[in-house]
Amino acid sequence: MASTIIDLRSDTVTQPTAAMRAAMLSAPLGDDVFGDDPTVNALQSRIAAMLGKEDALFLPTGTQSNLTALMSHCQRGDEFIVGQGAHTYRYEGGGGAVLGSIQPQPITNQSDGTLALADIEGAIKPDDAHFARTRLLCLENTFGGQVLSMDYLREATALARRHGLATHLDGARLFNAAVAMAADGGDAKGHARDTSGPRAVAREMADLFDTVSVCFSKGLGAPVGSALVGSRELIGRAHRIRKMLGGGMRQAGVLAAAALHALEHHIDRLADDHRLAAQLSEGLQGLPGVVQAPAHTNMIFVDLAPGRAERAGTVQRLRERGLLCTGLVKLRLVTHLDVNEQDIHRAIGILRETL
Repeated sequence: MASTIIDLRSDTVTQPTAAMRAAMLSAPLGDDVFGDDPTVNALQSRIAAMLGKEDALFLPTGTQSNLTALMSHCQRGDEFIVGQGAHTYRYEGGGGAVLGSIQPQPITNQSDGTLALADIEGAIKPDDAHFARTRLLCLENTFGGQVLSMDYLREATALARRHGLATHLDGARLFNAAVAMAADGGDAKGHARDTSGPRAVAREMADLFDTVSVCFSKGLGAPVGSALVGSRELIGRAHRIRKMLGGGMRQAGVLAAAALHALEHHIDRLADDHRLAAQLSEGLQGLPGVVQAPAHTNMIFVDLAPGRAERAGTVQRLRERGLLCTGLVKLRLVTHLDVNEQDIHRAIGILRETL
């Protein structure tokens, strides 16, 4: 991408840093299908320990990681409760139903991204042959850039456990949520956070769930890969399912090295992305006919009032001026490690002139 282009389409567009490329180049390699790639093994041990789980599995994509989790928790004829706007339901090609014969039971996300506890409870089916068997609750954090509070996560997962459900967290941007929570210094009830920061918060979140999927190729800046963490027994099942889904890679350590580098060097810097998103949001205040959601982490959503230029046309006009964004539902602008303050200043000017 030319240097004159500001790419705010997603935090997936990042390029590996020079230090990350060096780590990839020097990584010791083996055959991961045989379980002897030392760098993959090191990554799996590292992320499992960070999140307080017995084991982990490195997968090529977040979609495959979530699907592997669904198929590890559920059998044919089971169902999972999920948000109507959740990635696992809306943006992953229906894989749970198509490939796992697992029925999704979507319920409406609230404006803050949560699922109302009463709605979750109401969606759990009785043990009756007429119904799919409710087995799993899936939540997502962050959700559209919004952080689901620790108090909410505790309440939702406790509800699931009372009804005998397993729990899975789509934590594609888990560390964005953890950095934002740690910056707040406490939860909604005033409980102090661990002074060791985002890593402790991420582990606290993961402790509430049976499985967590974490993406390395979004804000953390690695080129490829996600990890699924959980119990040793479940990850054993997941390993077989990953093979079935075509996710068994060979000398995958060259990719795992990038993820290891990201875990070591790119977690704390997510705060920079959040700060730049807040600057971008502030710079768009007061535009007539434009409504934007507050920037909680690294995402801003901009809605155009009825009668304005159609969204697709606006995306194209912004592109012609050197600013890339997406507009599937609203205009979405995402900050990441390849964006700096000068880029944000330029982006504000382009957006204000265009909108």
